[in-house]
Amino acid sequence: MADAGRPALWGKVLDQDRCIGCHACTVACKSENEVSMGVTRTFVKQVEIGLFPHVRRHFQVTRCNQCSDPPCVAACPVSAMFQRPDGIVDFDREICIGCKACIAACPYDAIFIDPQTHSAEKCNFCAHRVDQGLQPACVAVCPEGAIIVGDMNDPGSEISRILARERVEVRKPHAHTHPRVYYKGGDVAALDPTRAESRRMFYAAEARQHSTPHPVAVRRAHPRSSASAILAYDDHHTVPWDWRVSVYTWTKSIAAGAFGLGAVLSLATGTGTDALHGVALFSFVLLLATFALIIADLEHPDRFYRIFLRPQWRSWLARGAFILSGYAALLVLAGAGAWIGAPGLALAVRVPAIVLAAPAAGYTGLMFGQCRGRTLWHSPALAVALMVQAALAGSAALLLLHLGGLGPAVWTGAVRAVLAAAVGAHLLLSLVDAAVPAHNTDGAAAARQLRHGLYARLYWGGLLLTALALIVVLSGGLAVGAALALLGLLVYHHAYVQAGQAVALS
Repeated sequence: MADAGRPALWGKVLDQDRCIGCHACTVACKSENEVSMGVTRTFVKQVEIGLFPHVRRHFQVTRCNQCSDPPCVAACPVSAMFQRPDGIVDFDREICIGCKACIAACPYDAIFIDPQTHSAEKCNFCAHRVDQGLQPACVAVCPEGAIIVGDMNDPGSEISRILARERVEVRKPHAHTHPRVYYKGGDVAALDPTRAESRRMFYAAEARQHSTPHPVAVRRAHPRSSASAILAYDDHHTVPWDWRVSVYTWTKSIAAGAFGLGAVLSLATGTGTDALHGVALFSFVLLLATFALIIADLEHPDRFYRIFLRPQWRSWLARGAFILSGYAALLVLAGAGAWIGAPGLALAVRVPAIVLAAPAAGYTGLMFGQCRGRTLWHSPALAVALMVQAALAGSAALLLLHLGGLGPAVWTGAVRAVLAAAVGAHLLLSLVDAAVPAHNTDGAAAARQLRHGLYARLYWGGLLLTALALIVVLSGGLAVGAALALLGLLVYHHAYVQAGQAVALS
């Protein structure tokens, strides 16, 4: 019996020694929970290990890992993902805004956007059945008893006995989510998605063309080596954040950097009151574009206001919305001064604008850091790198604005120096990041896609354009150099954001 003072704590053991790959759990889950066509809350991955004639097929039941420290809950800006007192990680599709932060945060590729509800969904342990004293649907139909669920706080339960006496493993222990879904008898080539080669052709179907590929494993001649592993059956793995998120990081960098740098120069030189009005208007337009891209990327754009009405404060997406809104309010005040005959407003907001410009540029690094499975984004210097990129983008934008007749001439030398320093710092940070070893196999696979694979041309092309921009600016070609710097940064952002999602996590 469980301790009287301790609530139930639900856990699950998936016995891969018993699993026969019949997919009964997948079908039962879809039927019980009315899961839409084209998506699944659970599926059975199959990996063939070895070389003919010594080939073995291994199954891995894949689903939400019911983490003790669920990153999806922390990342969700509106608490649509939540954890119950009994440990079950559940969701509320009526609250979800469809930001896909939970999908990006999940290290197990277990969350999807339902094509009918356009909300995030996943395995929720059949919580409605558990509350009625019933077993989850997958447990009830498994013909081999390969799925064992129970109260981990009850030392007499079957799951507690298994965990106490037998060897079990969890997927991705390096993610530090402390999952309560345990695998018994699972092969490393099935549990680790980077160990099996994917040829995009399974024994019963082709992989979807828009799915992210598994990295190709190194194959060896030993017939029973797990390095000789081929993915035989898998679900599709879509990229949660597309080009709109890549461009949003770029427009936000320009908006934060342009007025932030303009405010610093105005304070330092005591000039440029009139110019601040124009820079504020320009930055506000870029910030509006940023908000438009964020809202356009939502599956429920009509619900975006919920971030402000019911924010979940652990989420950097929620915090960022308030940071950007505060910065936008300062830009409105600075720009409005010219219209209402109060130029002092622009001067009054300079210091608070400088203070908010840095987190407006850098908070995305912390938001990416909440994505436990996207280890390419786990650089401790990512927020700083984004601030440097904002200085690069802002100085390049100010140069173009000055050449268009906006900004005092006394600013030009300083802006040019900032652009040169920011480009140099950006290139240096990128090279240092490339030299730092990856945290794990997922991170190494994503780094290969960034620097040698799918996104290598964009990545190196972006860095080359920014390096060329530095040469052109120092040679006196301010307009061309500034334009090259902005273009190079845009290309770099797209490569970095997409490469971080280029590795399947299950």
